[in-house]
Amino acid sequence: MVARIHTVAFEGVEARLVEVQCAVTPGLPTFAVVGLPDKAVSEARDRVKAALAAMGIALPSRRITINLSPADLPKVGSHFDLPIAVALLVALDIIPAEDSQDLVALGELSLDGAIVPVVGALPAAMAAAAEDRTLLCPRASAPEAAWVGACTVFGATTLGEVVAHFTGRTLISPALPGEVSQDIRHRDLRDVKGQERAKRAMEIAAAGRHHMLMIGTPGSGKSMLAARMPGILPPLTATEALETSMVHSVAGLLDEGGISRARPFREPHHTASQAAIIGGGRLAKPGEISLAHNGVLFLDELPEFPRQVLETLRQPVETGQVMVARANAHIRYPCRFMLMAAANPCKCGYMSDPARACARVPQCGDDYLGRISGPLMDRFDLRVDVPPVAFADLDLPPSGETSAQVAERVAAARSVQAERFADHPGMRTNADAEGEVLEEIGTPDTEGRALLTRVAERFGLSARGYHRVLRVARTIADLDTSAEVRRPHVAEAIGYRLAELSSVKAA
Repeated sequence: MVARIHTVAFEGVEARLVEVQCAVTPGLPTFAVVGLPDKAVSEARDRVKAALAAMGIALPSRRITINLSPADLPKVGSHFDLPIAVALLVALDIIPAEDSQDLVALGELSLDGAIVPVVGALPAAMAAAAEDRTLLCPRASAPEAAWVGACTVFGATTLGEVVAHFTGRTLISPALPGEVSQDIRHRDLRDVKGQERAKRAMEIAAAGRHHMLMIGTPGSGKSMLAARMPGILPPLTATEALETSMVHSVAGLLDEGGISRARPFREPHHTASQAAIIGGGRLAKPGEISLAHNGVLFLDELPEFPRQVLETLRQPVETGQVMVARANAHIRYPCRFMLMAAANPCKCGYMSDPARACARVPQCGDDYLGRISGPLMDRFDLRVDVPPVAFADLDLPPSGETSAQVAERVAAARSVQAERFADHPGMRTNADAEGEVLEEIGTPDTEGRALLTRVAERFGLSARGYHRVLRVARTIADLDTSAEVRRPHVAEAIGYRLAELSSVKAA
């Protein structure tokens, strides 16, 4: 008899069903695992042997063959331990075969029979639900998988519990979804003294998911402003939370099975490698741009990042997805993020201050910001100058609007966009609008169109820049609760587009 149960193999955030077949046949005593296993999967036989021995189960002196089908699909990871053990227990008539027909299992085994948590429980539950199957996983991973309501999830702590459950001695209760993290405290925008133009740009960027670049002297508050962006962003929708959590599940970042409604905010150091930012490595893991999916990727000291790393951002910024291509894997990850960056105006940082700037101004600034290529600079919708704050202003009490007040307007604008793009799959915010949809929602009135045409001809806006101005103007109109894009909205959008033009050399 050939015992059969199912597990999954991961391809990015997708989980593909794998049939685990076990045959115990006459012959020399061996334990073979076939079906393109990697080193971790091949070592499963030793962990399974030790776990069964800890339970007092001795393997027969026969030939044991485990086949992972389809055989041409690479099998990677330690989560194959539990399905191999369960399939073997079915083949040995310890677990009834009928109970394993609709089972998907994943989990790593310790030598004493304990089931160790693994990554990817949420995508595995999605795959199990699509096939109307039950999921068996480590108890620590079960709250995460239980968020897929269409799938019954059982979580076990030991292999003995699994045997007791399927033999009817002690049943395992279905797992419940983990807690949603609600008590999230963000830094308040009111703490920032001055910088009203930058705050306005942040509000526009948050409302329409527009990419934003801040240029200013050291200590002017660029990083301080960026750290307050999460406080004005609306919470993730149910669909966005599931998408983001699937990426974080594959990366092993979900905390105790809970799914957060807070938008990701990733801020990698400028020494990060290309694989860390884009994704890759031996197992083609998701990078920072995918971990920031539906959230914010903040790159501080932008010109200090390696040129090769920055150039790899150009396509993901446009498409919202990235293909991590390696010799042994081609994995597609989602990466619809808002790019927020900060830079000094030059290497010394004080190009705008005659008393402190170096003798190489303006060449110092041209060389420094010149590390950012024109095509990448062209992808920033909002470019904001962040001047230094006067010392007298630092002693003033907090003033201006709080993050909660700004967040209320941002949420209202996002709500309008959600309704606007309800019939357009793949579009959620104004930054996603393109083609006929952009023409329909972003075409300004006669005065606004005339202004944009003059500016485009005068400053040589690229086609991408022209369309990005339209998207930003549409967002400004949404914040203004205006159904039509008017000349003032276009003028403000152009002002952000052409800011610091003399320094960045791009439109």
